[in-house]
Amino acid sequence: MPSWTDVEQFLITGLSLGGVYALSGVGMVVLYRATGVLNLAFGAVGAMGALIAWQAINHWGFSGSGGFWLAYLVAVLFGGLVTLAYGMVFGPALAQRDPLVKATATLGLALILLGVMDLLWPSSGGASRAITFPTDNNTFQIGQISVTYTNVIALVLGLVITVVTGAFLRFTKLGTAMRAMADDREITAALGVPVRRVTAAAWFGCGCLSGIAGVLLADLVALDATTLTFLVLSTLAATLIAQLRSIPITFVAAIVIGVITSEATPISSISNYRDMTPFVLAVIALLVLNRRRVISIGRQGV
Repeated sequence: MPSWTDVEQFLITGLSLGGVYALSGVGMVVLYRATGVLNLAFGAVGAMGALIAWQAINHWGFSGSGGFWLAYLVAVLFGGLVTLAYGMVFGPALAQRDPLVKATATLGLALILLGVMDLLWPSSGGASRAITFPTDNNTFQIGQISVTYTNVIALVLGLVITVVTGAFLRFTKLGTAMRAMADDREITAALGVPVRRVTAAAWFGCGCLSGIAGVLLADLVALDATTLTFLVLSTLAATLIAQLRSIPITFVAAIVIGVITSEATPISSISNYRDMTPFVLAVIALLVLNRRRVISIGRQGV
């Protein structure tokens, strides 16, 4: 068993990862509620944004603290623009298709981006790449644990985006339109809601969040195209636990997944299976929710 110090240190890491999974999950839930599309390309878009930021810092002269943040802004804008472009080109054709077709279409985008990244930044025989936030060098102590401000940024940003997005959907006209489209797209359009503008905002917002998640995970985990692309599975598990509807539940589920996955790392007997954590938690949650639904339906039929 790991020491208590190890448990505390991996708790910090888990909370940071959970914050990133949370903001990623919020982006996926909002896009799904507005368009019905489950964006499986979320991780690939973020990964390519992170690699572009690395390229800007190391080869395009984006040096210094100001240059670092400008490179990260480029990564975020890349995520927003490429996702928006995909949504505007393919979104209308996908609007009336089955959910499976919508998800498969975004999986195709993920594979295309993976191929482009492997072509431009080959992993085999290539130089080691890493993204380091300026805040990585600024630390403070909690007991015996050293915490970087990057850890704090990841967790706080996940919480802030969750709260702000929830308020946006509830109190703004655009957010209300997104919620209405989730219930009935055709009726919403008939009422005069600018459907194309609303869906464009959802695609762009989701893409920007993928860019933020990409650069944060590149710092917290590794700057590797495949690794970052498939970390979307942890986010996907959190959104499934929330049934692709509840933003607060998405946040809680993401934090739980991040913490449990991280805490399993120092336990040698189960560390090799820690990547299964999102799937196990999602399956358990879905089974429990489905059981409650069956019981509720059964009682109504009595």
